[in-house]
Amino acid sequence: MKVSQFFISTLKEAPADAEVISHKLMLRAGFIKRLSAGIYTYMPIGLRVIRKVEGIIREEMARAGAVELLMPLVQPAELWQETGRFDKMGAELLRVKDRHDRDFVIQPTSEEVITDIARQELRSYRALPKCFFHIQTKFRDERRPRFGVMRGREFTMKDAYSFDRDVESAAKSYDAMYAAYVRVFERMGLTFRAVAADTGAIGGDRSHEFQVIADTGEDAIAYCATSSYAANVELAEAVLLNDQRPAASQPLVKTPTPRKSTCEDVAAFLGVPLQSTVKSLVLATDEALPGDTGTKTTVWLLLIRGDHALNEVKVGKLPGLKAGHRFATAAEIAEHFGCKPGYLGPVGLSSQVKVIVDRTVAAMSDFICGANEEDCHLTGVNWGRDLPEPHQVADIRNVVVGDPSPDGQGELSIQRGIEVGHVFYLGTKYSAAMKATFLDESGKPKLMEMGCYGIGVTRILGAAVEQCHDGRGMIWPVAIAPFAVVICPVGYDRFPQVKAAADELHRSLLEAGVDVALDDRGERPGAMFADWELIGVPHRVAIGERSLKDNLVEYQGRQDQQSTPVPIDQIRGWLMEKLTP
Repeated sequence: MKVSQFFISTLKEAPADAEVISHKLMLRAGFIKRLSAGIYTYMPIGLRVIRKVEGIIREEMARAGAVELLMPLVQPAELWQETGRFDKMGAELLRVKDRHDRDFVIQPTSEEVITDIARQELRSYRALPKCFFHIQTKFRDERRPRFGVMRGREFTMKDAYSFDRDVESAAKSYDAMYAAYVRVFERMGLTFRAVAADTGAIGGDRSHEFQVIADTGEDAIAYCATSSYAANVELAEAVLLNDQRPAASQPLVKTPTPRKSTCEDVAAFLGVPLQSTVKSLVLATDEALPGDTGTKTTVWLLLIRGDHALNEVKVGKLPGLKAGHRFATAAEIAEHFGCKPGYLGPVGLSSQVKVIVDRTVAAMSDFICGANEEDCHLTGVNWGRDLPEPHQVADIRNVVVGDPSPDGQGELSIQRGIEVGHVFYLGTKYSAAMKATFLDESGKPKLMEMGCYGIGVTRILGAAVEQCHDGRGMIWPVAIAPFAVVICPVGYDRFPQVKAAADELHRSLLEAGVDVALDDRGERPGAMFADWELIGVPHRVAIGERSLKDNLVEYQGRQDQQSTPVPIDQIRGWLMEKLTP
């Protein structure tokens, strides 16, 4: 393609509101143009990347046996009311009304529509298994859209849905799609990890996220370098650190800690390790009483080690808390502890307060906690002697670097990642809600087993840039680059021999099936090279009058520090070798 027949528009500086590097570079390189908060126009060069991403996805979906269809962007509310998500999903679900005052939604996902199709079309066990997918615009009304295409409101997503006769068959469909996702991201040339993940609001029992590794990623991934274990931190199990609790060796002492209300401050004041302190967090649950006679509130005290952080996903799965919880109010804390936050602890509590103890804390002795008295903490606290043995012990903390790997094969490390794909085994969550059944071999109705599988098509662009960039701009992997090769003739509009050589190389590469751009704009060399370094095309060939006198051109890979002279009659073969996987 000749650039004069295309559209290139670059900026020297990114707009002031651009936050992360992918947002800045994609705006500067003319890949996207902001229309509204979290809503972007994909300009021609950005759209080329999207189409290449979609092409790889389509090929691997077909290879995995998935059949493409296209579901509507606008969906009737009745389907979402069947599953209860019309009300449960909250403000992220954009609700609209038509001229007849009927409710519709702008789809953020398509579980309801595809399940409606399945219950109408897949009536017999003979029609199963079946997997459908589509690539479609989605909309989620994010409270605070940010990071460009990484967390926009409108985006493009590939979602696939499998329907099976039983759990065993559904597991095979899940594994096939998992393998397809591995191939997708390998073909795109991205460094990624597949990690065990929480199923979140979509629900289900089995889940993996595909995370592109990047320092700016929003997600933390726990992994073991000496095994295959990898999980999102919100799901990673924090195994017991001590096999046996040490014996008590200190007396219980109430110690003044004036104006020291955090574990960090208390540890520094007392000159002890932070690991010897215990942090108290107070939650509350509200249960409606029968007959609409009021609400019963229960207060919960959660204990974690002072240097650890609470894992709210794990907490949300505990008995008594999974139905919903909140942080306790100051009045509720004062009523049950007789003290303000910062000095709370488990010693001498009323039985009305339910206590949940993290595994690590349950194995501690001689620890320090709040005394339930302002400006005071207790030191030398021990289970069984100073307070009852913990009744409810659970894993409620985030893992940290150096924790034992749950598979017993080494220690955990943590790195950042950007989620670009997610596979779920849904079971019968949606088929049960929408009565999606088929007739089995005996003629009896049976609920379909479902899986769903998403890839953030437009998000991949941002993730790839976050992973692959330098001070000059983006560095696209060849498979998804807007162009694989750019020809940069110096003086294309002034030197006939330069124009002829550039046109001939361009023609030859096109005939060989290479996605090549010929920059025929007549730009100065510095500006032309800077544009293509910003855009991130993997391979560049510069053709100048001086080098042509020696029958040479200059080749430079996007990550090369300097160019390499190549005989003009060898450059086509040189490039073809570079482009061969």
